[in-house]
Amino acid sequence: MLYTTLRTVAFWLSLALSATFLQGCGFALRGAPNYVFDTVAVTPERSGGVAAELSRLLGKRVRPAVTPEGGTAPDAIVDVLSDSRQDVVVGVNAAGLIREFELRLVVRFSVRTPQGKVLIEPTDIRLERTVSFSEATLLSKEPEKVMLWRDMQTDAVQQIVRRLAAIKSLSP
Repeated sequence: MLYTTLRTVAFWLSLALSATFLQGCGFALRGAPNYVFDTVAVTPERSGGVAAELSRLLGKRVRPAVTPEGGTAPDAIVDVLSDSRQDVVVGVNAAGLIREFELRLVVRFSVRTPQGKVLIEPTDIRLERTVSFSEATLLSKEPEKVMLWRDMQTDAVQQIVRRLAAIKSLSP
């Protein structure tokens, strides 16, 4: 009984010390981002997976870029300029069969105000994933590719969100 109590106390003490050391080194979990804008438009609104996922992630902040009569314009506009995906063969075996290929995602975006002030110049986010290939595992590679594309798209959206949170001011 005493041994179990000592082990429990030692566990909690080591946990408290670990937390203290992590706080002392400046470690902190990434919280919700703070934006300088209250509303944002994501264009193109209906095309491209990155624009759609970014709109979903920003949620209630998203407004249309073009407002009907009497509507209020968004504080910022995120233009997703391009969202290109490529499958590139990067390795073949002695028989000339594909051994390895690479998935490449390039997202180009910029951020501006409705008045035309550029907040983030056109910027590219490039992501790559290497996938091994074998004729024996052909059926399992297609779902793997779909999962990797989705993961890369989510990674690109997260990078855009972090860059949006880094904007300090909307005014000149």
